[in-house]
Amino acid sequence: MLKRILCFAMVGIFISSTVAMAGESEKINAALTAAKKWLAIVDGGKYSDSWKESSEYFRQAVSQEQWEQAVQGVRKPLGKVLSRKKMSATYTTSLPGAPDGEYVVIQFATSFANKKSGVETITPMMDKDGVWRVSGYYIK
Repeated sequence: MLKRILCFAMVGIFISSTVAMAGESEKINAALTAAKKWLAIVDGGKYSDSWKESSEYFRQAVSQEQWEQAVQGVRKPLGKVLSRKKMSATYTTSLPGAPDGEYVVIQFATSFANKKSGVETITPMMDKDGVWRVSGYYIK
């Protein structure tokens, strides 16, 4: 009888963790879609539009003018994106220096015309209206 109860408990734990992983997977996919859409705007040089499409948290932290100057200073010298491949995507509810919430930290291996090997880190977050929007962007 004890073995049967333990077996059911293990099955319950397995099902719960599988459901949780499926939920995270859906969130990661939605965040990845939002990130790619946002990156296409940046790739097109539409920096003011990328600011407008960013999360509320991002827009409160950086003015549109500051963002346009910063991203132009970083992206323009790199040239056109030649390739971009997802390296990783991790769901989390906590990031250093940011409010608790739902985030997906995504890293892309990106090749630019003037920088063959770069790593872009982009962090979409679930905004207050339930839409995934970019809250952070970094190129290394």
